[in-house]
Amino acid sequence: MIEINFNSGTLTVSGAETMPHAIADLTRFDQRCAVFRARSCDYAAIIMALIRAKIPFTDRAKNYVKLENFSIREKIIPRPHQQQAMQQWISAGCRGVVSLPTGAGKTILAMMAIAHLRRPALILVPTIDLLTQWCSTINRFFDTPCGMLGGGSHLIADITVSTYDSALLNIEFIGDRFALLIADECHHLPSAENRLCASMAIAPFRLGLSATLELSEEYRHILCDLMGDKCCDISINELAGNVLSDYRVERIRVSLSPAEEAEYRKHRSVYTAFLRRAAIDFSRQNAWSDFLIACSRYPGGKDALHSFMLQRHIARAGRAKLDMIEVIMRRHAGERIIIFTADNDAAYTIGRRFILPVLTHHTKAAERKEFLDFFRQGKYPVLVTSKVLNEGVDVPQASVGIIVSGSGSVREHVQRLGRILRHAPDKEQAMLYELVSANTSEEAISDRRREHAAYRRKLPC
Repeated sequence: MIEINFNSGTLTVSGAETMPHAIADLTRFDQRCAVFRARSCDYAAIIMALIRAKIPFTDRAKNYVKLENFSIREKIIPRPHQQQAMQQWISAGCRGVVSLPTGAGKTILAMMAIAHLRRPALILVPTIDLLTQWCSTINRFFDTPCGMLGGGSHLIADITVSTYDSALLNIEFIGDRFALLIADECHHLPSAENRLCASMAIAPFRLGLSATLELSEEYRHILCDLMGDKCCDISINELAGNVLSDYRVERIRVSLSPAEEAEYRKHRSVYTAFLRRAAIDFSRQNAWSDFLIACSRYPGGKDALHSFMLQRHIARAGRAKLDMIEVIMRRHAGERIIIFTADNDAAYTIGRRFILPVLTHHTKAAERKEFLDFFRQGKYPVLVTSKVLNEGVDVPQASVGIIVSGSGSVREHVQRLGRILRHAPDKEQAMLYELVSANTSEEAISDRRREHAAYRRKLPC
């Protein structure tokens, strides 16, 4: 009789001299152990194929059971869009990806999925902040201990939250213990390392959650393979003014000073001339890597890289942008404001200019928590950040965002908008300002990152 076992993050299929046709495509013969081997994530497909083919087997891979003593501490009251997402996920066989805007209650949807299945669940998150937020939500709704992997914790329970990094270190040992795999911010999952967290788990039920699913064709295929197809997609525009705060987006073009413009043009010409000589085309994939390699190989490469950094810094942090930040802060005095930059230097420059707290990846955990707590309480009305607040931080009090600089990523832009859209008492309308240095490369970058429906409403510029 065929026997299926979980073995260090893979499945072994033994007991048959030749592999049944029903699962032949899902297995490979491992000559080292003289057994057939399969990906753990194909566990459900293998089991269902054997059942349909009426082939007897023994399942020794599964190391979980239905939670008999599972109880709900606080009743989950879903909103209509959450009920819609839940029904579409169930209709997809409890396996698929749900796209909901930031602030639309993806975590509550996950609680609904756990309550529906009543089976052990592993939740993957990208940051320590999200790790603690998820555990707090689980403790709020369920009368069951919450396990934690990451941030110095190593506690595995029937419902466990883990950072992607910690899951990667442990999944070969615990990949058989969970029936439900939830991947928060699942656009991180297809990366070469993170995908192992999903491929080495047997969980037959899977829920991917994200507000920003703009992925390359390769990564989209990997995500669908590991978590299932997209089964629900609800946009910001569908929920704005109801579930989410209504909002307005304004792009403000500011001019460089004559001295800044002269310096910008000088370094821009050095950089673009090198691109032409080295035949670097930034419309191609991996162009940045090609540029760095060319800088290390060709004459003038060091100067080109230096000029690139300088012209970018001038466009990102010109004096006019600092002046406009002051205008906007005065306009919205008394509101909670987040100022976003693309790099730490710009963030610290703004912090020093206006004496504001700055959050970057260098900020220690205790200080970061204090800054966020004070911001929520109103003691700090303004926060400056580089990229650490792009995702995973719940600050519903924020009603104004100022994008001083950023990449051309649509995902980053939508995530920053999402930071100010959560409903909060007395918040009538959120406002997002995008500062762009006129007649610089920032204009093309701004156009590229605004290619999302959320930015096609009310765009005075």
